[in-house]
Amino acid sequence: MNDDLLLRYSRQILLPNIGAEGQDRLAAAHAVVMGLGGLGSPIAAYLAAAGVGRLTLVDFDHVDLSNLQRQILHGQADIGRLKVDSAADSLQRLNPGCRLNRVARRPDQPELETLFADADVILDGTDNFTSRALINRAAVATGVPLVSGAVIRFEGQLTTFDFRNPHAACYHCLYGDGGELGETCGESGVLASLPGVIGSLQATEALKLLIGLPTLAGRLLLVDGLTMNFRSLTLTRDPACPVCGTAAAAGA
Repeated sequence: MNDDLLLRYSRQILLPNIGAEGQDRLAAAHAVVMGLGGLGSPIAAYLAAAGVGRLTLVDFDHVDLSNLQRQILHGQADIGRLKVDSAADSLQRLNPGCRLNRVARRPDQPELETLFADADVILDGTDNFTSRALINRAAVATGVPLVSGAVIRFEGQLTTFDFRNPHAACYHCLYGDGGELGETCGESGVLASLPGVIGSLQATEALKLLIGLPTLAGRLLLVDGLTMNFRSLTLTRDPACPVCGTAAAAGA
């Protein structure tokens, strides 16, 4: 690590549970960021700023005026551009040393599994159950840890599914086939700053995981932005889960 890098990351390296070794781990790491909207913007920004060496940015959408209230990687001049291109430009300005791979399409599960197999962590910043379920299946199939977050109105939640633990729960264990999870921010609204809160916490989870520090794995953090209450629930694996449970393993 040269003098410029030591200075850039000095405030992290000073932390005794990170140090130069932890910073080297971040530099060698590869994170996949699914979605570059309200959650994906702070996720990608903080991972790049913290020194994660490689980011794969996945988003098929274009920047719209309604995005700018909360999707902070994009600006007025980016309206109409692919979000992966707008985000990549912002991240390069933030940290030119971060290597970026852009995927400007909606990958199917086999392609996701190929993308994830080369990653150290996956961060889900998508805004609908169908995408989250697909990402979860690919993460379970590859065994790569998944940091999942969601926001709507004044409420947010996040957890880390660490599939390196053979007894870890997955997203399907928590939500099954979706039930009432059809709402999106476009339908119900969201406070501008709340995706920044949850996305920053997702980035924090990913950084800790990459360095080897304890994470939220096994717990679901619930955030009420209106009352500023934070609480957590214990997550356990569903043995009958068709994605990660005993029956699924037997079928594989």
